[in-house]
Amino acid sequence: MEVEHVAPEGPDVAPVEEEPLFTNLDIFLFSLIVGLLIYWFLSRKKTEETIPEFKRLTPVVTPQRETSFIEKMKKTNRNMVVFYGSQTGTAEEFCGRLSKDAQRYGMRGMSADPEEYDMSELPRLAEIDNSLAVFCMATYGEGDPTDNAQDFYDWMQENDEDLKGVNFAVFGLGNKTYEHFNAMGKYTDKRLEELGGKRIYDLGMGDDDGNLEEDFVSWKEQFWPAVCEHFGVEATGDDTSIRQYELVVPTDINMNKVYTGEMGRLKSFETQKPPFDAKNPYLATVAVNRQLNQSGDRHLMHLELDTSGSKIRYDSGDHVAVYPVNDVSIVNRIGQILDADLDTVISLNNLDEESNKKHPFPCPTTYRTALTHYLDITNPPRTNVGIPDGPRTSDPSPLWRMSLSLSVSLCQGLYQSWVLDAQRNILALLPRLQVRPTIRIVKILCPSCEKQQHPWMESILKVYPTMVSICAVVVEFQTSTGRTFKGVATNWLKNKVVVTDNGHKATVPMYVRKSQFRLPFKASNPVVMIGPGTGIAPFMGFLQERGWMKEQGKDVGETILYFGCRRRNEDFLYQQELEEFEKAGVLTQLNVAFSRDQEGKVYVQHLLKKNKEHLWKLIHTDNAHLYICGDARNMARDVQNTFYDIAEEVGGLTHTQAVAYIKKLMTKGRYSLDVWS
Repeated sequence: MEVEHVAPEGPDVAPVEEEPLFTNLDIFLFSLIVGLLIYWFLSRKKTEETIPEFKRLTPVVTPQRETSFIEKMKKTNRNMVVFYGSQTGTAEEFCGRLSKDAQRYGMRGMSADPEEYDMSELPRLAEIDNSLAVFCMATYGEGDPTDNAQDFYDWMQENDEDLKGVNFAVFGLGNKTYEHFNAMGKYTDKRLEELGGKRIYDLGMGDDDGNLEEDFVSWKEQFWPAVCEHFGVEATGDDTSIRQYELVVPTDINMNKVYTGEMGRLKSFETQKPPFDAKNPYLATVAVNRQLNQSGDRHLMHLELDTSGSKIRYDSGDHVAVYPVNDVSIVNRIGQILDADLDTVISLNNLDEESNKKHPFPCPTTYRTALTHYLDITNPPRTNVGIPDGPRTSDPSPLWRMSLSLSVSLCQGLYQSWVLDAQRNILALLPRLQVRPTIRIVKILCPSCEKQQHPWMESILKVYPTMVSICAVVVEFQTSTGRTFKGVATNWLKNKVVVTDNGHKATVPMYVRKSQFRLPFKASNPVVMIGPGTGIAPFMGFLQERGWMKEQGKDVGETILYFGCRRRNEDFLYQQELEEFEKAGVLTQLNVAFSRDQEGKVYVQHLLKKNKEHLWKLIHTDNAHLYICGDARNMARDVQNTFYDIAEEVGGLTHTQAVAYIKKLMTKGRYSLDVWS
């Protein structure tokens, strides 16, 4: 194709050369585009035609844990189930003893953790002939259920199932120094009857302020005859062996499968995964560890734990639970008595193959780990110390006789005087036993190590989102025999330096347990806080929160603190911080009782009495909330009696009316206690 070029008009214009329609560059670009289009088309077609075939994967079936205790009882021919609500392991241990005793009375028992089973199946227990459910229920704190019994407690509250045909009995574990003594045992016993269950023996109530073991044994000795009478059976007379676990030393063991102190999941301390709870504690780093008191013979300490990355959430007033480890010197001494290589891997296996609890603590593990992390070797051993394995020595000591007795009632006075009063631990008992000590015997005598839970937390999430602060006094005193007794958790925390000798940061296994100790929903409500000694800990968090609310422009009511200590210049905890709160107007009134700075002792209840008119106005007219934290045995009772007096003297009530008035405040959540003994 030719194109005619027309020359512009004008003189002396040279003729223009003819140029091709497409230049070489045009042709190159056109060819490149066409090639790319062809490549894309062919490759797309190839992809559509050749879809790869994937081999069908066989799904991995994870074995499901048996959640039906009814089906398990039927499969294993059991007719008695013993449930436990346990925080420290004592209720669980009582539960195991009851289930083992059952065979002596024509019953076949199994112990069960209500957290692991579907408790809504309880009405189905009537399907099993001559069946019985026993509940060993501990009370935590101020009338709360234990962690593992929370779901069962919720079920009892929320459901109206018909328990007709279900036979039951309840033994409660509590402490009389607490306001809500044995609340969980009482509620379980009452609620099961309301739902139609048949009580075959009266509620038993153990008192840890007295002797819990003696209370349990006394109840048990009357419980079994009642069982025999109800079901028409007779005791066989055969003594059940105290042996519950068999000691096994594995010959071929993968050390990567050996527990080294974990509470639940193996290697959980190496690979931390939320959520963090009692079975999966978080390794918090120690950011601060300082002594609070200026002088004196005690050590009061403030620690701050860094929880960055844990996603742990908390509120002021919640509890910090920590997992301490035992003193190395005691562990080594027990190893010498046992004549054992502490680094030997062992496993204690439950002789009851049908039990869900295969081991008393995580196994396999080493002697050293078991004695360091899993067994309480510092506190007095249990009283059920009968060891039926034959004689070893002719030691005429009191423990020689005590170790032969399977009945606590025969040696209770001896146990009280020789063990409890003198604060003797397992080290004093082992050399005097009639048998060669083994780790199995140590397990019989020692309860499991318990996590230490105290209202130590003094932070709030809004102000310190990744820092938990705790306050504690180190437990150390001379026993009646002249020995020094050291509390496990507080001495362990005391020695937690921020940075260790090898340059690593010290860590503390911990988690947060929710509490009902809460500030009022309305910030305008007045608050009266009473917390002598380390009882001030949650109130530091309360003050931080009230201060934060004030900064947000909220109407914050009167905030009054009653604190008590020995001397102003010795143990006035957080003096500077409290005075700053007072100066900023967060703390409306700071009242401090120094018990030993004058001739006559002055305690917080004396200061309450001095301000009785103002306190009664706050309580009766202004809807104030009262909070008491600290010693349950004396302080909490004295403070409560003082409020009775104020209601009588200022409010004009009779004593009976005053008691009812304070009880009503408790019911409404306006009189809250977080105390310990």
